[in-house]
Amino acid sequence: MKRPAKPHGKRARGGRSKSSERWLNRQRKDPFARQAADAGNVSRAYYKLAEIDRRFSLIHRDSWVLELGGAPGGWTRYIETRLGDGRLVVCDPKPVQAAPETHVVQGAYGEPAVAVNIQEFLGPRRLNLVLSDMAPNITGVRATDQALAMELAQLTLDAAGEWLEPGGAVVVKMFHGEGFEPFIGEMRKQFSKVRVVKPKASRPESREVYAVGQQFLANG
Repeated sequence: MKRPAKPHGKRARGGRSKSSERWLNRQRKDPFARQAADAGNVSRAYYKLAEIDRRFSLIHRDSWVLELGGAPGGWTRYIETRLGDGRLVVCDPKPVQAAPETHVVQGAYGEPAVAVNIQEFLGPRRLNLVLSDMAPNITGVRATDQALAMELAQLTLDAAGEWLEPGGAVVVKMFHGEGFEPFIGEMRKQFSKVRVVKPKASRPESREVYAVGQQFLANG
């Protein structure tokens, strides 16, 4: 569900804009982008989740996982490599590259039809893990973008409250700014352990971090 702004600006040689050239140069220099391309992974996001999982041991062979904002499929690919008897449900309005056994729900989480689809798929089963790499469409107005990002974070926390089993975990993409600390405080009411991490695969200049909640209290 990540929708980067379209490159704009003056054209460089070869018909590309200067902003496009800067993006391409950054990709060429980025070791995680090169590693993803060499390994055939969908995106560099694969390595963000891989690091978080190694640190917190979140995904197991029998885990049932809900991934929000799965497009284009970087996290999806990683989760699929970790599962055996477990199942993965992925939700995004955009197409997601996923294995046939992955249940893909095309739509935005928060839409009633999406929740119905997930409920019908899960039946009485609860989830072990809810993950979100959702990010808003960037407007360029920092206050607006932060408010939109916090709305997506809240949707993820709502999903955890709806679908997680007691003792489950959540990973939420966030950005430092207005509303960040109160949100972390709310997570601490619902999870026994809460940590904020910035994976090495996240760009150093980005405000992006991930809040990890473990040991869901269910009635928190």
